[in-house]
Amino acid sequence: MKIAQNTVVTMHYAVKDKEDNLIDSSYDNDPLVFIQGSKFLIEGLENALNDHEKGDTFEVAVDAENAYGPRMDGLVQRVGSEMFADFEVEIGMQLRASTDNGEQTVIVVDKDDESVTVDGNHPLAGVDLKFDVEILDVRAATADEIAHGHVHGAGGCGHAH
Repeated sequence: MKIAQNTVVTMHYAVKDKEDNLIDSSYDNDPLVFIQGSKFLIEGLENALNDHEKGDTFEVAVDAENAYGPRMDGLVQRVGSEMFADFEVEIGMQLRASTDNGEQTVIVVDKDDESVTVDGNHPLAGVDLKFDVEILDVRAATADEIAHGHVHGAGGCGHAH
């Protein structure tokens, strides 16, 4: 069976940046299992999977635009350190922030006595990516899986709907 809309894909992957630095890999863990077309993956990778089948191994280059998008300077802000008076802020810490567009995850990228600089960009925004992919299995998604938008394990999905 070929990968297409509403197929359940089981795959291993390794993702690297353009300098071949390993960013993430599933090869030493459980494989990734998802419904193709559910927007679970970044657009460039999801599109590249179509028409592949069990046993295929291949490489995919995904430019930043089709991965996590370009970096946006406007998502980096300095805010007064008094906003964080209730807890100690450390560089690299992820926080939830209320914005005009709702709740958003930001990362603390700098701090001094007067201010804290936070970045609302995804850590991989602006980064071109390379994936090594191995397709382990492809099957048709069940009607329940399609309706719920996620893969069910043996005995159902494990939560009430």
